[in-house]
Amino acid sequence: MTTLLKIGAAAMLAAVPLAAAAEYPEKPVEFVVPFPPGDLEDILTRMIADEFQATYGVPAAVVNKPGGGGGPFPGAVDVALAPADGYTVGSFVIDVPMVGPYIGIGPLDPNPFEPVGIFLSYPFVVAAAGDAPYSTMAELAAYAQDHDVALGHFGSETSPARHTLALAKELGFSYASDAAFDALDCNTLASGDADVINTTLQLIRPCMDDLNILMSVTNNRIPLLPDVPTAGEIAPDLPFSTWNGLFVHKDTPQDARDKIAAIAEKVIHSDTAQQIAADTGAEIYWLDIEASEAQMLKDTETLQRISDYID
Repeated sequence: MTTLLKIGAAAMLAAVPLAAAAEYPEKPVEFVVPFPPGDLEDILTRMIADEFQATYGVPAAVVNKPGGGGGPFPGAVDVALAPADGYTVGSFVIDVPMVGPYIGIGPLDPNPFEPVGIFLSYPFVVAAAGDAPYSTMAELAAYAQDHDVALGHFGSETSPARHTLALAKELGFSYASDAAFDALDCNTLASGDADVINTTLQLIRPCMDDLNILMSVTNNRIPLLPDVPTAGEIAPDLPFSTWNGLFVHKDTPQDARDKIAAIAEKVIHSDTAQQIAADTGAEIYWLDIEASEAQMLKDTETLQRISDYID
């Protein structure tokens, strides 16, 4: 190529604008909830997805991936194996980042996730049928000395299940059997599949007035249940609460994290979300990444105490 042609080609290339890098988001975004629809993490994450779609004009939807006896971990694995580009977001309970890396699940060890933000503390409770011969944890402990009591939970490795088993040991009894369920609701107790369940108020709201709520697994008493003591009141060494937050892979670009966080914080501070809190007894709030990491550090100590009881 002659010098003149080279100069001409360079001039033509200079006149063509470089293609702009694609700006996030440019394609559909999935928010993975590793439980069936209907509970608070599902409701609030759907609100976040709807606002994300309205703001950025790309499809955004919740994908429910319940894991059966595996609790939230199969759904979390799907998020861990997805590209770290912000298009697959996990809506995860405490167990995914705090327990998942320690139970032999390869894609979760070491923890591949970082928080975008924590937004919910569940109104978690231990409940029994209304005609059960016990209405407090002390009465349950006495009854279980001579009778078989079956516990239903969300998975044997989940922190609520482990906490419930640890608290039973602290009170001097054990459950005759325990089993995992995708959903723990009114039907679980009515069918006799379990005698006692640890679940959230959202899942038992239709029959809550017909149940015996033995305790709450929360930092403070649930406003809707002012007479029900917390786990920490019953066993001071085992205070506990469960939370849910948005998580992405550690390699996710900061721009994607920032945009997800901005939408989530807007939704969580909305009047609609705060009305859900008032109606359900949940604590709905926004912790940014620094505050979320501080919460997780604190929870590490509590989970260790629970392990000391049952492992």
